[in-house]
Amino acid sequence: MMDRDSWVSNVGFVLAAIGSAAGLGNIWRFPWLTADNGGSAFLVMYLLLVVGIGVPGLLAELVLGRRGRQTPVGALRSLIGSRWGTPLGAFNVVTTVVMLSFYSVVGGWVLRYTLLSPSGAYFAQPQQYFRHASHGLPAVGFHLLFLAIIGIIVYFGVSRGIERVSKIMLPAVVVLLGGLAVWTATQPNTAAGYAFYLDFDGDYLAAHFFDILGPAAGQALFTLSLGAGAMLTYASYLDDDVSLPRDTLAIAISNTMIGVLAGLVVLPLLISQGIGPGRGGPGALFVALAAAFSSLPGGTLVATVFFLTVLLAAITSGINLLETPVATLVDNYGMSRRLSTLLVTLLIAVTGSGLALAGPAFRFVSGPVVDVMLTVGLFAFLAIVGWVLRDDAVTEFRTGAGRLRGLATPWVLAVGWVLPVVVMFSLTTTLTSIASLSVPTSTRVIIAMVTTLACRAAVTRTTH
Repeated sequence: MMDRDSWVSNVGFVLAAIGSAAGLGNIWRFPWLTADNGGSAFLVMYLLLVVGIGVPGLLAELVLGRRGRQTPVGALRSLIGSRWGTPLGAFNVVTTVVMLSFYSVVGGWVLRYTLLSPSGAYFAQPQQYFRHASHGLPAVGFHLLFLAIIGIIVYFGVSRGIERVSKIMLPAVVVLLGGLAVWTATQPNTAAGYAFYLDFDGDYLAAHFFDILGPAAGQALFTLSLGAGAMLTYASYLDDDVSLPRDTLAIAISNTMIGVLAGLVVLPLLISQGIGPGRGGPGALFVALAAAFSSLPGGTLVATVFFLTVLLAAITSGINLLETPVATLVDNYGMSRRLSTLLVTLLIAVTGSGLALAGPAFRFVSGPVVDVMLTVGLFAFLAIVGWVLRDDAVTEFRTGAGRLRGLATPWVLAVGWVLPVVVMFSLTTTLTSIASLSVPTSTRVIIAMVTTLACRAAVTRTTH
């Protein structure tokens, strides 16, 4: 394996990781999923899953990354000591390719709106404009342009490309979102949006608990970049003196705060423009804010700055997804970063163009397909950490952890016994929802427990 790049500072890693998590997953995907799934009920479910699954799951992925010192294929192959390591790592890499294929299409939307905001070209009929802009040949062109931008950044590597860009872009995202949230609070007709988002509706949550569980779990994994190996790749560049538990908490808390902040901007504006809950969809960010900006003095300037900042957020997430397949070719095949970046970028140019031309396929891939792939990936990470490594995982947790060393044992027990069943239940719920099957909750619980125990027995037998 060639000499690997590394982070110049731990602050650079944390900012890059937060930037990856706090990109379009929070600013674009979170608000429209919240609107489609009951507002405050979805928010509560999402926050619970971030704490219960996201934090320990993210820590498991960081442990695997620093322990393995490689991208998913090489890391899992060496850590597991089994023939299953290579296909599991390959599955993670494929997941990042699938995610970036649709993600770069959305990045292209943001890029287009950024360039056209100075003229206010989409102000007059925002919904109609988005319908024409979201798919078709122009969408392909902007997808390719966005992909070229993140390809150039990844080409320069971790320290000279990814870290430098993240240190600039993430603070810009936070500052502008905060300012826009304050501005939104001063706008008329937003009270209903705040009520929908923040007033807890226990009856709705109880009645739609399992309908919300799948999308909320998928969002928790998507927004923290879990299950695809992207965070594993970032952690592979870390030094041993870094506290993984501390950094995990910093990433998760910062990411969640940015997501909640994005909701405080998009949802009140969405509902104030007469776009009711459940009608937001992937275009919620573009439609609602375009309508709001059109009625604001100096709206073209505000719109330009806002979409520029959203573009920066999209880029920080995009480079994280692109880095995993690129670094995989560098680590496992000795390929130069220049050539590997070119090859992976060309691949995603093709797959993303297909999604940019086909609206139904785009929505299916960006929703249930990605949710399932991330859930399967996280289940595999939990199984490896909690069932195969265990003692090594505890050692890695404690390395550099300082006062948080004592949390290693309860963490690895949760990762090995509790979380796999919860994640498998979430996967079962998502799959039955996709298949439009009505499966009783008790049956899904039994399926999750039996499947988890069977997987544990198979893994134990294979690795010993």
